[in-house]
Amino acid sequence: MAAPVSGMAGSTSIGNATSFQKKTRRKLVSILGTRPSVQNGQLLVSSGVSSLDYVIGGGLAVGTLLLVEEDRYDSYSRMLLKYFLAEGVVCGHELFLASARDHPDEIVQELPSPIVDDVAGMKISEGQSQPSDPENPDTMKIAWRYQNQPRVQYILFLSCSFSPLPVPYHALLKSIQTVIRKEGFDGSTPQSKVRNVLRLGLHSLGSVLWGDDVCCKDNPAHCHALTTFLYALRGLLRTSLSVAMVTVPSHLIQNRAVMGRIIRLSDTAIALESFRGSEKETNPLYKDHHGLLHVRQLPRLNCLSCEVPDTKDLAFKLKRKQFTIERLHLPPDLSETVSRVSKTELAAGCGSTATGNKHLDF
Repeated sequence: MAAPVSGMAGSTSIGNATSFQKKTRRKLVSILGTRPSVQNGQLLVSSGVSSLDYVIGGGLAVGTLLLVEEDRYDSYSRMLLKYFLAEGVVCGHELFLASARDHPDEIVQELPSPIVDDVAGMKISEGQSQPSDPENPDTMKIAWRYQNQPRVQYILFLSCSFSPLPVPYHALLKSIQTVIRKEGFDGSTPQSKVRNVLRLGLHSLGSVLWGDDVCCKDNPAHCHALTTFLYALRGLLRTSLSVAMVTVPSHLIQNRAVMGRIIRLSDTAIALESFRGSEKETNPLYKDHHGLLHVRQLPRLNCLSCEVPDTKDLAFKLKRKQFTIERLHLPPDLSETVSRVSKTELAAGCGSTATGNKHLDF
């Protein structure tokens, strides 16, 4: 039996009072120099090297950490860091640079210029219109100084299994936290000014100059110092519009278990193996490249698996104007002294199965 008309009207009124809403696509934050990922919708920025962006899945996601294992002489890893910072200058991003070996101003002065001359001229004119006072460290946005931070000996954690964090790591972490909160990069709180991305460049963490002994001993006293710092840094990155590139001298870290934990605490990890000073430098097979690139870890963001690259045999070379990463392939063998079976032996082997040569060369 059909339902009464009044019942249909009542059901219509109940349906109008429902709390369900139509699902709409969330609008991403529009920031200069960023684009959404086609895989997971994350906001991506360029690493400064387009071929590296392709290898790691399109770019660096905002809120993630890229770990770069330095080559033996820290020449190409340092160049990658400069490209990362130079990309931020071109896109108008804020920069935070920390180094215990070199002064940040020296690294900034060595940043590569854009290939497009118009963009370079525009950035130079903008820099000349806004001069900075070198005597006042607070006015510098690129080379951040933290001399005014209070000198704290150690920071203690609730868990007694962690060793105390050395003074340089504590001061650096405190400076990053201050910049994120005071300069408007905290994504958890509403901001009145225009949103921007903060690029963090941390050079050669884990070295002795940072007060860490992980590169000196098999069983260092501060074996958890660097891993604790990276754990806290990732917590700051996840809740802010910032992205970090950290270089580590992995060839000096003697405890491989510590290096494994460092890689797992990173979102993306790559290693640079330079041919300089090795036998591969004079090997004709590698004459067109300057080193190998090893992909240690790829990010898994909002998904269970990561995007696997086409090949893991990658090599890099530094050209006059750019740093390129390409697939490693061996050159064709054009030698005239190839050991092959002579035509007579080959013909005899094909003509007779009893007396011919069974080992044919196809």
